[in-house]
Amino acid sequence: MIKNRLTWFPACSLKVRAVPLLIASQMAMMSTAMFSITPAYAMEGGKLPLTIERMNASPALAGTSPRGLKLSPDGQRVTYLAGRKDNQNFYDLWQMDVKTGKSSLLLNADKLASNELSDEEKARRERQRIYGEGIMEYFWADDSQALLIPAAGNLYYFSLVDNSVSQLPIGEGFATDARLSPRGHFVSFVRDQNLYVLDLATKKLQAMTTDGGGVIKNAMAEFVAQEEMDRMTGYWWAPDESAIAFTRIDESGVEQVTRNEIYADGIKLTEQRYPYAGKNNVDIALGVVTLKDKAINWVKLREDHSDENSEDKSKDIYLPRVDWLPDSKHLSFQWQSRDQHQLDLQLVALDALTKPKTLVKERSDAWVNLNNDLHFLKQQSAFIWASERDGFNHLYLFDLKGKLKTQLTKGEWAVDELEYIDETAGWVYFTGRKDTPIEKQLYRVPLAGGKVERVSKQAGMHNPVFADNQSVYLDYFNSLSQPPQISLHGDEGQQLAWVEQNAVKQGHPLYDYAGLWQIPEFGELKAEDGQVLQTRLFKPVPFDASKKYPVVVRVYGGPHAQLVTNSWSEQDYFTQYLVQQGYVVFQLDNRGSAHRGTQFEQVIYRHLGEAEVNDQKVGVDYLRSLPFVDADNVAIYGHSYGGYMALMSLFKAPDYFKAAISGAPVTDWRLYDTHYTERYLGHPEGNEKGYEASSVFPYVKNYQAGLLMYHGMADDNVLFENSTRVYKALQDEGKLFQMIDYPGSKHSMRGEKVRNHLYRSLADFLDRQLKNAK
Repeated sequence: MIKNRLTWFPACSLKVRAVPLLIASQMAMMSTAMFSITPAYAMEGGKLPLTIERMNASPALAGTSPRGLKLSPDGQRVTYLAGRKDNQNFYDLWQMDVKTGKSSLLLNADKLASNELSDEEKARRERQRIYGEGIMEYFWADDSQALLIPAAGNLYYFSLVDNSVSQLPIGEGFATDARLSPRGHFVSFVRDQNLYVLDLATKKLQAMTTDGGGVIKNAMAEFVAQEEMDRMTGYWWAPDESAIAFTRIDESGVEQVTRNEIYADGIKLTEQRYPYAGKNNVDIALGVVTLKDKAINWVKLREDHSDENSEDKSKDIYLPRVDWLPDSKHLSFQWQSRDQHQLDLQLVALDALTKPKTLVKERSDAWVNLNNDLHFLKQQSAFIWASERDGFNHLYLFDLKGKLKTQLTKGEWAVDELEYIDETAGWVYFTGRKDTPIEKQLYRVPLAGGKVERVSKQAGMHNPVFADNQSVYLDYFNSLSQPPQISLHGDEGQQLAWVEQNAVKQGHPLYDYAGLWQIPEFGELKAEDGQVLQTRLFKPVPFDASKKYPVVVRVYGGPHAQLVTNSWSEQDYFTQYLVQQGYVVFQLDNRGSAHRGTQFEQVIYRHLGEAEVNDQKVGVDYLRSLPFVDADNVAIYGHSYGGYMALMSLFKAPDYFKAAISGAPVTDWRLYDTHYTERYLGHPEGNEKGYEASSVFPYVKNYQAGLLMYHGMADDNVLFENSTRVYKALQDEGKLFQMIDYPGSKHSMRGEKVRNHLYRSLADFLDRQLKNAK
């Protein structure tokens, strides 16, 4: 998925404390005008000016911001990964005793061997948005007495009984996608494109597949599954550990690209199977291998498929989700058509894998979004399923015959995610936007249907992590004025303990700068079709209403993303820097962005860069009405889809934007992958005009001046070719522009030195274009 990779939190989201709840009620009453919550400093603290170097240095400005939050299966410990003070990107494993509230270092990552990552693991981490060293992931044993810790291709078993760490005997080679089996008796992993299982009692290692290699990959997620479907694995354990379902992909039909990864000291030629829009995808099959005899049987992937006797490897379909039922005798999978107009939930019995049954059908004239909200119940023959069939993502209860029992949530607001089901007490917990689209709150609804109750209390973004067997949860919370903090809560939202309060007080890394930190003004504008657009505006500090200030419009603009939120984001550090340098910073979530329902999102279908740019122009029209805005000096800046938006806005609306910064943009959608591109534009053969109109190249001739582009020269997601084609087109037109290319950098533009140089360059460019121009 094209994402603004300069947002440094994990792919799920971010954000805690203080913009008052009255924001929601005020916003509900406003229509087309910006309203103010009285621009104010967000926190108590010093007034040291923020520098670009401090933005990226250690310790992290956000303070202790753990990742990898988990509750042990017995609910006695909270565990998490925390970066070191002298290196925020090197993680150790920490714990908190739930009873005492005492936190301590559980495992120092220095005890584990440090090796160079394999190319496969590097690519997988890029897809996962994982960056760092030390301990990056871990898995609890079912008895809460041990942990599995993968590290640089090795696997470690950490016993909490005697605090010992032992390296598991998995043989030679780099292990990826390792995990403990559901009951903790086995460890599974992928090596050399085959699936392996290690018996922890006997230490016997078995290869569950043997034909992997070359174009055949077993138990591995293909590129578009990782990048676009949020499916990072290619295998799934049965709950009783009797079998493993896995994918087998054949990449022979996918175009092989020889990609140049340009580094400072040379060029690395990388062969990559990249499924360009309109071209072939992998050939995929779904198998089930039993641990007892390693027998493999193949699932028929379509109820009406004609081939009854062989593995099903239909080329033009996707397999985005696979889930076992609690009985370990039935397997479900989601079948998605290539055009993504159809999504079917299929069910097969292990003794009848060639006879799938369709439980649910989702259909759309545009596209069907994927989610992770399927959950099969244990105490009744039913499951919960999320659907946008009424225009907003909501939860539905079905029986195992596919009959709808009840719609659990409804209304003109969206459910974010199903979080936990307490079958005994009869509650379904979920996050959503019921009160306001700019905040993510935790709610619950009776499993039998009924009134939705809000569980979380504070205004901001709540990302809960529930215990396996009880309705207590960790709340990873943040807001515009509170860096991420973690607390333990009971089933009705009552706070039980702090895990990491992360209060911005003296001694906190942010404290010296907090006195200049600013909260934006939220507002609403209307698009040309009358739909409401959410906005936020950061005023310069200090602010003088009698002056006119240049503006930077910070944009993403693409699907499945949202910038206008009451959330803490490291992306906003540069915003805070800019306002301290005398800029107004403005953000608007145009149509096509997330959490607003299908009507709002699907306006962009078959033509990208039209409604989005028109909405950004609505924002600039509003800015021009403000007495403190210098309407002649407005720039737009974005990365990834935001980089595409910056180019399209400057090229299509040069009278609105004096300058643009475009980072790692897609410039011709034929150069991007199948699953993402065809979801929004359809197949190129059926929408040639849409692809042409959605490309930046028809509008290059409109360009006048004021463009800076940057790109990582080893980008394997939005390929560097996207930018070099624009360079050539502009040069052929005799147009002057600037470019900065980063040797060795991927799409995420990682690394302190890279980011320091990048943001210093962006700031210098903005000063020259908007402040110092004659």
